[in-house]
Amino acid sequence: MKPRLKEKYDQEVKSALKTKRGYTNVHQIPAVEKIVINMGVSTSKEKGALEEAVKDLAAITGRKPVINLSKKSVANFKLRKGQTVGCRVTLRREVMYEFLDRLISTALPRIRDFRGVSPRQFDGRGTYSLGLPDQTIFPEIELDKIKFNQGMDITIVTTAPTNEEAYDLLKLLGMPFSK
Repeated sequence: MKPRLKEKYDQEVKSALKTKRGYTNVHQIPAVEKIVINMGVSTSKEKGALEEAVKDLAAITGRKPVINLSKKSVANFKLRKGQTVGCRVTLRREVMYEFLDRLISTALPRIRDFRGVSPRQFDGRGTYSLGLPDQTIFPEIELDKIKFNQGMDITIVTTAPTNEEAYDLLKLLGMPFSK
């Protein structure tokens, strides 16, 4: 069974983008390529913070996170080469659409005083990044079992060549941008 957001993209968003932007080829229409969720963790401060972050990220995404290691030593940050600095998950295809649907419809509205996400977080090539202050906005996380409040970065990679085309794509998919 196709995810709800994937069906919406196939039936409504593709045709709306084609008429709005005047694409002549179906392959010119932008699409969401992948979503990368990253949690940076300072293991030097708290013992067990990385394990909690891995467990929470696995619960949110349904995939096992990859642990990130530092590539070089930085004395000012008390960081050594090969030390763990966080974890990440890359989502593609159906799982990506299911996560994006849960993010847009349930998680983002649970943020306190939420007025929409900033439309200025595009990188110039159609990739949108947003930072979430807390992992407890996702319904999969049990509030009683939280030991560390952990933020996360979510990067939505699209095939759009410009920011305006990626903005139109995400807006039609239902991303709540602020005015």
